[in-house]
Amino acid sequence: MNLSFWVLDVGQKTGKNPRVLLWGINDKGERVLVFDTFTPHLYITPKPGVSVESLLEAVKSSSIEASPITAVNVVERRLLGKPVKCLMASFEDPDYSPHYARKLERLPGVEGCFEADIRFYTKYLNYIGVTPCCWHTLKVSPEGGDRYKIYVAETHPKPSGEERPPHLKLLGFKIDVYSPTGSMNPEIDPVILISTVTGDGLVRQFEAEGHDDRGAIKSFVSFVSDYDPDVIVGFYSNFFDLQYLINRAKHLGVKFTINRDGSEPHVSVYGHVSVVGRAHIDLYDAASILPEVKLKTLRNIADYLKVEAEAPRVNVDFTQVPRYWDTPSLKSRILEASRHDVELILGIAEKLLPTVVSMSQVSGMPLDQVMRAGVGFRVENMLMREAHASGELVPARVERARQPYVGGYVLEPKPGIYRNVAVLDFASMYPNIMIKFNVSPDTYVSPDEKVTDDEVHVAPEVNHRFRKEPPGFYKRVLEKLIKVRREIRERMKKISPGSPDYHLLDERQRAVKTMTNAVYGYCGWTGAKWYLRQVAEATAAWGRETIKKTIEIAEKHGLKVLYADTDSVFINNVPEKVEAFSREVESTLSLEMKPDKTYVKVFFSGAKKRYAGLLDDGTLDVVGFEVVRGDWPEIAREVQEKVIEIVLRSENVEEAVNYVRSIIEAVAAGQIPLEKLVVWETLTKSPGEYKVKAPHIVAATRLIKAGGRLEAGSKIGYIITKGSEKISDRAYPYSLVEPEQVDTDYYITNQVIPAAMRVLEHFGVKEEALLKKKAARQAKLL
Repeated sequence: MNLSFWVLDVGQKTGKNPRVLLWGINDKGERVLVFDTFTPHLYITPKPGVSVESLLEAVKSSSIEASPITAVNVVERRLLGKPVKCLMASFEDPDYSPHYARKLERLPGVEGCFEADIRFYTKYLNYIGVTPCCWHTLKVSPEGGDRYKIYVAETHPKPSGEERPPHLKLLGFKIDVYSPTGSMNPEIDPVILISTVTGDGLVRQFEAEGHDDRGAIKSFVSFVSDYDPDVIVGFYSNFFDLQYLINRAKHLGVKFTINRDGSEPHVSVYGHVSVVGRAHIDLYDAASILPEVKLKTLRNIADYLKVEAEAPRVNVDFTQVPRYWDTPSLKSRILEASRHDVELILGIAEKLLPTVVSMSQVSGMPLDQVMRAGVGFRVENMLMREAHASGELVPARVERARQPYVGGYVLEPKPGIYRNVAVLDFASMYPNIMIKFNVSPDTYVSPDEKVTDDEVHVAPEVNHRFRKEPPGFYKRVLEKLIKVRREIRERMKKISPGSPDYHLLDERQRAVKTMTNAVYGYCGWTGAKWYLRQVAEATAAWGRETIKKTIEIAEKHGLKVLYADTDSVFINNVPEKVEAFSREVESTLSLEMKPDKTYVKVFFSGAKKRYAGLLDDGTLDVVGFEVVRGDWPEIAREVQEKVIEIVLRSENVEEAVNYVRSIIEAVAAGQIPLEKLVVWETLTKSPGEYKVKAPHIVAATRLIKAGGRLEAGSKIGYIITKGSEKISDRAYPYSLVEPEQVDTDYYITNQVIPAAMRVLEHFGVKEEALLKKKAARQAKLL
């Protein structure tokens, strides 16, 4: 029979009869599981002067008994653009791929092995051309199934061309943990509340009985099984919620069987928590596509996306959860706050899911992995698909030391406030440079290789050379991406902007654009399979030349360039001059330049990538200051943001100084809530492994002694207490600190004042002025 289905999740069963598992939804809206087969294999290349045929017998005789070699064939491929004759060795069990690579690389005459480090199902998807989150058709044999239909593939799936996704059942969730120490130890601290909301708005909350959470976890598992969602969404759920539930259930002896096949979730590739047969998406990862949201908290993201919850906003700091839970009159506030947050989670998911689906389609990575994986891995998976389609061997990943190179050109600004500033940037500058100059690992010409000048492009400053012909691997991929995006945008012109199809295509073209622009960053990643330092170095050099020429053209048009960074320029906004300037830049440099934003006012600190502007719509755009960092206490970020707002909106230094003084007085009087004084740090290794005892390490050690549990990846919140010892020795976990123990002088001197002075020092304000009760004369900013 024929089957048409949309691929939701991908898995594998290894062993002597390996299979790929394709979970999806058919055109009748039924959930399906398709088993398909694929032969594990790798490629062996000979050393120079060694014939590939002479290696045949040696490779065949290298068979491993637990996973015998089933075939060895001579095939023709390309390696970095050059034709190469090699061997393709097939074997039974994909788990033995690295074993074969190590064994075969030791054979005399063998230069290397390729594609042994690619996951089995990834290779299947790339070679067969199966794309996650897309519709496919194939012939199948039914194998029964109750909650979902099971099929065995008789042919490999082929793209069907249908674009609209099926209706996906969503489930948003979050947990609240009772942790007096704040360490969140699943072997000690119960999950007192699990809040859920379905895609159709049904809210269910599963409460612990006092501190006994067995029933709550069991009820949650039953609910997931009954509702049977396709997509489960949380916020920070890869790092916390799901992992905590898994470990807590294990400690309690409760089966946490929320996978579609009745098994339990597990941590998989890229550190994502895999829920088999469903797609688990952590919105914290998905929010990486929102560079405008500097500090990625749930509420910041919701505010940016204009997502609102039906439940009222209730603030309950998680440090207060134990007290609220144990106080009958306050307990309901935890339920209200949790309901509000889980409704935000669902609302954000509905906004971001189309983008995540598009990223999965463009990169070829499964839906639950694509946003958890780094940008480099997304680009690389896309490149591997292109390589397989064109017969190009995928290089093995090699561990390399970081190789720094000069990046983009920066014209640093003079500190101060400027009015009416236009920001213009190049549309996909680096991809267009790579296409224009055919920059690619396979077109690079080494210094000792002899070629004529008219055969190569020569990068400025660094003098790296790249062949003009034939088109390199990167150029072919980038040109294809740009063509695909152009075709999508042409289709959009024929569709009503408010239609679902228009929205679908818009998300697709955005994903294509994002991936296109990410290729240059991939070039400079030393972990890349196609890494070549000269490629990144040359592209950056051409980029610097481009910006310098752009500045020259701006000055020719009488425009003052206030700041330039990598691929954008900040200029005084004279509309008629800006338009003429843009036209000349495009005609001279053959690169498209477009307006990005206009600031009513912008404050430059004098350092690169550190400025704040007031946009036309009245919002603040802050780049590089502590207000957008998570490793400063909330009070410092709050002060700095308010100071920036005052100097940009009212241009009154006296007002800003008086505001800071009022905060200093409040800190000194102990009127600032403890949670605003907490400094949060993430442990990169277990506390005992640190040699330098920084404040957060000292606090972590104390928390462990108090019964807490911390490991690499855990967050530790600490407060500096009174005393005469050095600062690190006075760092205590916030859960062990009483308000009267806080060293208010430390917070005034080391947090509030420095945060404010990052801005105010540029207007002649001295630290001493912030400590005076009366403001000096009013200063107007120029």
